[in-house]
Amino acid sequence: MIPRRIPRLLFPWEGRGGLSRFVRLGPLRPVILVVAVVSFVTWVGARERRAAGVRQTRSTLLEARRSVEAYLADHDGGCPPTLEALATETHLEAAPRDAWGRPLRLVCPGRFDGTSYELMSDGPDGEPGGLDRIE
Repeated sequence: MIPRRIPRLLFPWEGRGGLSRFVRLGPLRPVILVVAVVSFVTWVGARERRAAGVRQTRSTLLEARRSVEAYLADHDGGCPPTLEALATETHLEAAPRDAWGRPLRLVCPGRFDGTSYELMSDGPDGEPGGLDRIE
């Protein structure tokens, strides 16, 4: 009598082909691992640098907004002509700039009803009115 063979499921981690076949790259495996890790760290670093720039710009906008509000209160609601003029009359050392070194944008009156001004940054790409602007 011939013994019957019992069918068996093979998983990729059991060593008969599958995933282990793709992982067996010999001396190339550490190089691929190092490239993958460096790529991931670079990608995370770039995202974090951009996020840090956005946080710093929001902080600068908050400080500049306080100065604009103080100017409006002192001048009966009159908007400052420029941010440089605002810096000379308030406690600001110089005209505020965003995290990418570009000056903030002050628009008087604001685009929306009920707003006397708008204070914004053009964002990382520097394109006026771009999708990544920070208000």
